[in-house]
Amino acid sequence: MNEIINVNVNDNQEPVVSGRQLHEALGVKTAYKDWFPRMTEYGFVEGQDFCSNLSESTGGRRAVDHIIKLDMAKEIAMIQRTDKGKQVRAYFIQIEKDYNSPEKIMARALLMADKKVHQLEAQIEADKPKVLFANAVEASATSILIGDFAKILRQNGYNIGQNRLFEWLRNNGFLIRKRGESYNMPTQRSMDMSLFEVKERT
Repeated sequence: MNEIINVNVNDNQEPVVSGRQLHEALGVKTAYKDWFPRMTEYGFVEGQDFCSNLSESTGGRRAVDHIIKLDMAKEIAMIQRTDKGKQVRAYFIQIEKDYNSPEKIMARALLMADKKVHQLEAQIEADKPKVLFANAVEASATSILIGDFAKILRQNGYNIGQNRLFEWLRNNGFLIRKRGESYNMPTQRSMDMSLFEVKERT
């Protein structure tokens, strides 16, 4: 069939048409701004059957258009009760048959799968800092390495590094100050307060 009106697909891979193109194809004499609101009175719901959209600018003020799902467009064509309405509706039915062919269904499935992969890849990239943080606290479900804790403090506006944080903890009695095997280990008071966990490493 010759193309009567452009049929595109929305983000959900559903066939949709422009309200203004449909209005023109049907040969409606009433102005679009008056005609379309009357069509919505047949029970069509914005956000479900159609959505508002601004048409392409031609240098002046952009006109309001509507993106209409194919089921709504077919019904509107039938409502007109004209030869053009019958022709447009038959065209949409043929488009729908083609859209629901096994080849087109498979093509859409592959497209959606590819889109999902890209979304997952983007999510993995966005989650990298969280993964690094999770690795930093692997010693315990509720603990974090002193060095990583210093980084988080710095990110949240407290100007301190790992060495200065260790020094502060020693000076305030949380870590042992005396040089030797126990240097920088938690004091007994810290352990009694359950502030630290010790993880031995090679």
